[in-house]
Amino acid sequence: MKKINTLLLALVTLVCTNTLAQKTDALLDEAKKAIAASNAIYFESFVKNDSSIFINRYAKDACILAPNTPAMCGHKAAAEFFKGAYQDYGLRNGKFITTAVYGDGKEFVTEEGLWQSFDATGKLFDDGKFLVLWKKTSEGWKMFRDSFSSNHNPK
Repeated sequence: MKKINTLLLALVTLVCTNTLAQKTDALLDEAKKAIAASNAIYFESFVKNDSSIFINRYAKDACILAPNTPAMCGHKAAAEFFKGAYQDYGLRNGKFITTAVYGDGKEFVTEEGLWQSFDATGKLFDDGKFLVLWKKTSEGWKMFRDSFSSNHNPK
């Protein structure tokens, strides 16, 4: 009898673990799709010089953690960041290459990847790597912490 109870317990544990893993996989897949969709339109903001597209990628309580500067938090700061990237650096387009997404997909996931920045002539002028902590909000998945650095030394 003890052997049967042990086998039943093992079977129930296996079924529950498998079900939980499937739920986690489905949530993570949903997050990955939302991230890909957001990334696909992120640089449209620079192509169109429309900061609202850029700002809408971020949660209201987001922080942009750019190198060599204090954290820039909130939508007002994101608007300032956009303005600087567009006017001061000449950013007009770019590309994200997601290399991994970590997490369970419930409230937060972390995206790891590479980025490229292009000027008005389509010339690559900078590239680097990033980590973004995404937050599930009432408006969908939004960037919560955006940290990145260039692969090049500052000039």
